Amino acid sequence: MKVLVLGKGGREHALAYALSQSPTVERLYAIPGNPGIARLGDIHLEISINDYDQILAFCKTHDLDFVVVGPEDPLAGGIADVLEAAGIPVFGPQKAAAQLEASKAFAKKVMQQAGIPTAAYQVFTEDQLAAALQFVETLSLPVVIKADGLAAGKGVIIAETLPEAESTLRSFFAGKFGRASQRVVVEEFLQGYEASVFAIADGFDFLLLAPAQDHKRAYDGDQGPNTGGMGAYAPTPLVDAALLRKVSERIVQPLLQYMRDQGTPYRGCLYCGLMIVDGDPYVLEFNVRFGDPEAQVVLPIIQGDVAQLLYSAATGILIPESVTEVAAQYACCVVLASEGYPGSVETGKVITGIEAAEELGAIVFHAGTKRNDRGQLVTAGGRVLGVTGLGTTLEAARDLAYRAADQIHFEGKWYRSDIAWQAVQSS
Repeated sequence: MKVLVLGKGGREHALAYALSQSPTVERLYAIPGNPGIARLGDIHLEISINDYDQILAFCKTHDLDFVVVGPEDPLAGGIADVLEAAGIPVFGPQKAAAQLEASKAFAKKVMQQAGIPTAAYQVFTEDQLAAALQFVETLSLPVVIKADGLAAGKGVIIAETLPEAESTLRSFFAGKFGRASQRVVVEEFLQGYEASVFAIADGFDFLLLAPAQDHKRAYDGDQGPNTGGMGAYAPTPLVDAALLRKVSERIVQPLLQYMRDQGTPYRGCLYCGLMIVDGDPYVLEFNVRFGDPEAQVVLPIIQGDVAQLLYSAATGILIPESVTEVAAQYACCVVLASEGYPGSVETGKVITGIEAAEELGAIVFHAGTKRNDRGQLVTAGGRVLGVTGLGTTLEAARDLAYRAADQIHFEGKWYRSDIAWQAVQSS
């Protein structure tokens, strides 16, 4: 098969890596791609991920068999609709189903109507500040305030006090995230531990991949602001077989049934961001694609033909037998970030030491990198690299990830030192 990956971050590098390992993949392309993906296939930096006409023309010119969409923006914009109308299979939901991520208010309504467990909530617009504050006062502190639309993983604030909740609401309504925060979801804070479960779905059937745990807070001990993710590991021992059955029966099956009943069947990767409360899963959010950096730990430990699995889901006839094991090993990913992240950062810092990290056996995924005019690899974003270690135990995978991370250098590099701490404590 000839496959195109859309996107340029660490998630897309992980997808390209997994697809490149598949025996059924003859040729791999990426739009726009990144320097890491360029080692696996052909990248096309000149094409915008938002230029659907040019992407369609590229698919036709190169006679591609299917397209794997990495990020949420093109899915929310309808790239799957455009390509599938031209007969090109797409791994990723159509626009109507992608609302599950594009609108948190829509997702909460779906969960409510489908009977999927989630936190109590209400939705408010910018002219309803007083009502929003009244609802906050009915909840126990802290409270969760979310921008309704897409905000690059940063549109969620956990307000510890009433003044913080008010200032957050005012900043959201004032346009902190542009149109994305013109409407907000205010919900109760659930006490428990977080986990991520991914379902590969064809609209009817699905396969659950290894459960992972992401680390959203910027600093050690889950302190500081939310980020796009500072690291992850899989499989997490905090999600056992009994809990996975609950996720399947209470969340994934009802969601797929509901979407079919609405005439918008869900095909692609369904990311279930969960809070586990007293052994029961509650949905914090749905994403309509692989998480980042969870993809960097879930995909490398799959044993089987990932390309065939994703293609079968895209064409509506899932072949779960494509995968012999969803977790053949353990994986731990440590994100190396630029100074200032998740706020503003300086880019263009020269990166060295990736080869030394890879010589130790780690996989280094490019998240925010580029080549400068002199051909040097430099930083090009807040999250720069994801360093993934694999091992027969979580401890071995974690140790490798951190040893490899220490081999890599760029000005302002920093990372959390406690990725997988909950699993280590529980073992």
